[in-house]
Amino acid sequence: MKMKRTLLALLGLIPATMLAQVFDFDLTKPQPVYSDAIGYGYDILPAPDKKKPTEPFYFSIKVPDGNYRVKVVLGGKKNSNTTVRAEGRRLLMDNIVTKKAKDKKTFEFTVNKRSPFIEEGKSVKIKDREKVYFAWDDRLTLEFNGDNPAVKSIHVEPAPADVITVYLCGNSTVVDQHYEPWASWGQMITRWFGPEVAISNHAESGLTARTFIASNRLDKILSTLKKGDYVFVEFGHNDEKEKKPGDGAWYHYQYQLKIFVDQVRKKGAEIVFCTPTQRRSFSNDGQSINNTHGDFPAAMKMVAEKENVPLIDLNKMTTDLYLAFGQEESKRLLVHYPKEAYGKELTDNTHFNPFGAYEVAKCVVMGMKELNLPLVKYLRDDWSQFDPSQPDKWQEFKWAPSRIAENNKPDGN
Repeated sequence: MKMKRTLLALLGLIPATMLAQVFDFDLTKPQPVYSDAIGYGYDILPAPDKKKPTEPFYFSIKVPDGNYRVKVVLGGKKNSNTTVRAEGRRLLMDNIVTKKAKDKKTFEFTVNKRSPFIEEGKSVKIKDREKVYFAWDDRLTLEFNGDNPAVKSIHVEPAPADVITVYLCGNSTVVDQHYEPWASWGQMITRWFGPEVAISNHAESGLTARTFIASNRLDKILSTLKKGDYVFVEFGHNDEKEKKPGDGAWYHYQYQLKIFVDQVRKKGAEIVFCTPTQRRSFSNDGQSINNTHGDFPAAMKMVAEKENVPLIDLNKMTTDLYLAFGQEESKRLLVHYPKEAYGKELTDNTHFNPFGAYEVAKCVVMGMKELNLPLVKYLRDDWSQFDPSQPDKWQEFKWAPSRIAENNKPDGN
């Protein structure tokens, strides 16, 4: 941290707690390996070796829960291509090219950091598989990836109180997927918003609207939710498999959705529904998509209409996306990989790969724009309009894979 902040603290001009949360790291100089005792440093993977081309690396800072404004300066002595992600592979900036010598580029964004703790005696009931997720630990973790990633400096400080937080509720199609090659729109939508917005993704694989609430995830959101924030809700994939008395689209599902509406509005925040993303299930002739969600999209639409909740029809948009690619090429959106790639053949028609998640995130942003949500004024300058019936070319999508991968399918389907 800079000496001037230390002097200001000694003079009593800034509180000591603020001093403890403001960091400046010069990555052109040696930095320690992370430990709880130090509270910051290179993490997860080995620290970069200055004598070799830079490999992907992580840098973590131990901080309390909250939103943090992060500024990174990219560039180095050699040509570089850098992708920046945070916490659970949340994409922030991708494929930033800098030339050698004096070329440098600066980017700012806001990262939400959280832990399971809600209040004394109450925490989020996370699954065993979530215990290794960076999204639930006690540190803010940044991932620098790409072809020879080059980072000159990192600045981290508490974000202004008026930053808008967008909370995401959902299942495996929304969650910050921890492992390659899976990905979800919730960890890609972060790419399109400037530092005025923080995305806090509380989704988890296998959850229903009911189990999301039962595991205290909504309570966690409500503990920090404020007027002007947003809560996006997408459920259906797993709810349709619940078989207890009263389960189904028209009773328990709608009942749980109403809980979200009432609790969010009680806090003065805004709620938005997203119908469940479609599964890749083509008709026999390959010309249409089978409805695998039954009445659930219609049931969500009914609650949205009755309660005047803005709704993004992701079910239709992802249907259009599959049809645009066609029966065979649409596999490029999902986790379809040969055995050679991940040790066993992966054939998953529900869960997206990074390209598919990137495209679905664009669908969500377009839904925001169609609803004229005030959020869209904070989109980054490089955002451009997107039509799911005329998607991006998968051949032109460049993704720097995380070194953290597995071939076990996420919970749910």
